[in-house]
Amino acid sequence: MIPPGLLPPRPPHAHKGDAGHVFLLAGSVGFSGAAALCTMGALRIGAGLVTLGLPKSLHDPMVEKLTEAMLKPLPETKAGSLSLKALPEIVSAIEQRDATAIGPGLSQQAQTKELVRQLLPKTRKPLVLDADGLNALAEEVVLLRKLPLPIILTPHPGEMARLIKLSSQDVQQDRERIAREFAKRYRVIVVLKGHETVVASFDGTVYVNETGNPGMASGGCGDVLTGMIVGLLGQQLALFDAARLGVYLHGLAGD
Repeated sequence: MIPPGLLPPRPPHAHKGDAGHVFLLAGSVGFSGAAALCTMGALRIGAGLVTLGLPKSLHDPMVEKLTEAMLKPLPETKAGSLSLKALPEIVSAIEQRDATAIGPGLSQQAQTKELVRQLLPKTRKPLVLDADGLNALAEEVVLLRKLPLPIILTPHPGEMARLIKLSSQDVQQDRERIAREFAKRYRVIVVLKGHETVVASFDGTVYVNETGNPGMASGGCGDVLTGMIVGLLGQQLALFDAARLGVYLHGLAGD
C-alpha cells in the first residue's frame, strides 16, 4: 500500500500556478493519440498547467482534442516527427517549466531519436522518459551516466529488454532484481510496468504495486501513466514518490 500523505492537500486559496507547469514532448504523424493520452493524464492528476510540444502539422487536430492544454508546435521532419532543428526551442521550454516527460508517440525516426539523445544531457528539470524516448536511449544507454539529475524511466518488459540487451522473457522472470540493479547502476528510478509494476530507486528502495487488472492491457495505458507521473512531479513530489503514487493511482483508476 501507498503511505498516506504523499499528495499534499490543496488549500482552498490555491491557483493553477501552485500546482505546477509541466512540459510534454510527444507525438508524431500516426501516433498523435499517445500525445493526447499523456496530456490528459497530466491534466487529470492535477497539474496546474500543461504544455504539449509536438510536430507542427499536429497542431490543428490537437487543438480540437485538447482544449485544456497549451500547444507548442515545433519543427518537424518530412515524416511528421520532431526535427533536430527543434532542439533549442525545446531546451528553452523545459527550462521554463517545473517537470518534463519525453517519449510517447515520438516515433523511431532517426533524426527524432538523435534529438532525444542530444536533449537528455541538457535537461535540468525532473524528467520522465517513456516509450520512444526509451527506444532512443537504448542505442546509447551510457548517456544515463552523463545526465545532470536522476530521472524516471517507465519501460514495459520489451523496452527494458532493449535497454539491457536481454529478452523480454528474461526480464519477466526476474523483474524486481533487474529493475533494482538497473536503477542502482545508472542512478535512476525504474518503473517496470506490467502485472505488479515494480518501482525501483537508485538507493535500493523497491515498491511493488498491487492495484490494476488485466483489463488495462490496452494501447495507451502507459501513455496515461507517464502523464500522471509527470503531473505529480510538477506538484513537487520527489521522484520515487511521484513514480509509486502515479503507478498506484493509475491501477486504482483501472480497477
